[in-house]
Amino acid sequence: MQLFFAVVLGGLFGYIMHRAGIANPDRIINMLRLKDFHLMKVIFFGVGFSSLVVMLFLWWGILEPQHLQIKPAYFGVLLGGALFGLGFAISGYCPGTCLVGAGAQRYDALIFLAGGLVGALAFTFSYEYLAATWLFSDIAGKTTVTDHYVTTSIVDASYSIAVNGAIALLFFLLAWKLPNKPRA
Repeated sequence: MQLFFAVVLGGLFGYIMHRAGIANPDRIINMLRLKDFHLMKVIFFGVGFSSLVVMLFLWWGILEPQHLQIKPAYFGVLLGGALFGLGFAISGYCPGTCLVGAGAQRYDALIFLAGGLVGALAFTFSYEYLAATWLFSDIAGKTTVTDHYVTTSIVDASYSIAVNGAIALLFFLLAWKLPNKPRA
C-alpha cells in the first residue's frame, strides 16, 4: 500500500512539476540568473504549503516528530552539494526535474539522467574506498527534530498552527510579490 501511495504521489508531483514548467531547463537557468521568477514563485508556494501540511500532520498525530530527521553533515556532502549546484546551474536539471523532462521526451533530460545513473554507479563502486577518507568525516552528527526542544515545544504548543501558519503565509506572500514577467 505504501508503494502504491508513493507511485501515485510521485506521479501527481511529476505532473504538477510538468504543468508548472519546472522541467524546462531554460526556466531553471533563468531563475538562477534572476531573470524569470515563475519557478521561484512555485518553490516559495510549495515550501509554504508543504510546511503547513507537515505541521498539521504533526499536530493531528498523523506524523510523529521522531520520523523527521536532519541528515548528518559530512565534508563530502558539502563537496557533493557544490558539485550538484554547479551541474544544476550548467544543465538546468536536477534529479527530479530530469525525470519529468525525460517523461516529456526531452533528449537533454535523458542525457542528464544517464549521466546521473553513471555517477551513482561510480559512487557505489568507489564507496568502500571513499568511506575511509576525510570525505565521510562527521561535521555535526545525526539528529532528529525531537532532539531540539524548541521544535518539539512548538509542535506540542497550542499556538503551533498559528506560528507555522504565519511562516507559511510569509512564503505565500513572497510568491505573490515576486514579479510575474521575466526580466530582459
